[in-house]
Amino acid sequence: MTKISSEMGRSRPGPDDGWRAKCRLRECKRRTNDAFRAKEGDTKMRWEGREESKNVEDRRGSAMPVAGMAGGGLLFLILSVVISMLLGANPRQLIEQAGQQQQSQQTRIPPSAENDKDAKLKTFVGVVLKDNEDVWSTLFRKHLNAKYEEPKLVIFTGAVRSACGEATAAVGPFYCPGDKNVYLDFDFFRTMERDLGAKGEFAMAYVIAHEVGHHVQNLLGLSMKVQRLQMQASQAESNQLSVRLELQADYLAGVWAHHAQQMKGILEKGDIGDAMNTAKRIGDDVLQKKATGRIREAAFTHGSAKAREYWFTKGLKSGDLEGMMQTFDLPFDQLDPSKLQ
Repeated sequence: MTKISSEMGRSRPGPDDGWRAKCRLRECKRRTNDAFRAKEGDTKMRWEGREESKNVEDRRGSAMPVAGMAGGGLLFLILSVVISMLLGANPRQLIEQAGQQQQSQQTRIPPSAENDKDAKLKTFVGVVLKDNEDVWSTLFRKHLNAKYEEPKLVIFTGAVRSACGEATAAVGPFYCPGDKNVYLDFDFFRTMERDLGAKGEFAMAYVIAHEVGHHVQNLLGLSMKVQRLQMQASQAESNQLSVRLELQADYLAGVWAHHAQQMKGILEKGDIGDAMNTAKRIGDDVLQKKATGRIREAAFTHGSAKAREYWFTKGLKSGDLEGMMQTFDLPFDQLDPSKLQ
């Protein structure tokens, strides 16, 4: 175990020194029928008719200065999404690059309810966010003796301004610790299905749950601790810390799915396969190979396809919030199951 991961293991990021002792979810160990054992198949999940979150903010009609996309719009978007490693990407690097480009003003008209082609998708996102709120509020209250602070989910088109700076859709979905908001452009879901082969409603729910997982990390103080350690680390150590954080967010997405299934029965046969397929398709090795034709493990910031699938599945099967610290407690090489074979 590296010095940095050892330090992380000794100092717990919770709201008090006894947070781990409070985090006991052993009663949630059992699996939930066919939904947990199913392969990729049906693409529907049970969500229609349920309550939506009140924390969805629609900024799709906002006017924002957007960096010009030299080299061909959608192709640039896809390559940028690949380079930024998709889920949970820190938008600042792309924002700085975008700031060096010529800015153009785009004004959009907010879609009316009857003319909104993504009205159903917006409802779906609202329901999934509400499911996240209900699960994490319950887990925080029961196992951390703390109140869960609900994040906002901001829907935008093209570009958005956050407390972390201005970001284009090329950065992919992201969480900003500065304002505790999740940011999402619906076009990402279409790109994810069309160009990466990651499809299904639960695949989209997994993306949202991963970003909410970053919010949980932020509330527990772990995100800030990692940032401080990264400032003192080499580039290689900094990348490894980033991988640990991202795999933990995958694990937390699995924990959410486990408890959402128990509380609301959200899963249909094939849903788990959709999420696992998505986790595999956004691994650093897969995205690097797609973008450049080669794989550089030292440049990983989110984890390999096998690692992302493994940690999501581990959280899903156990539902054990305490298990989230394994991504920092284990030696780095043990985070990827393919290296243990």
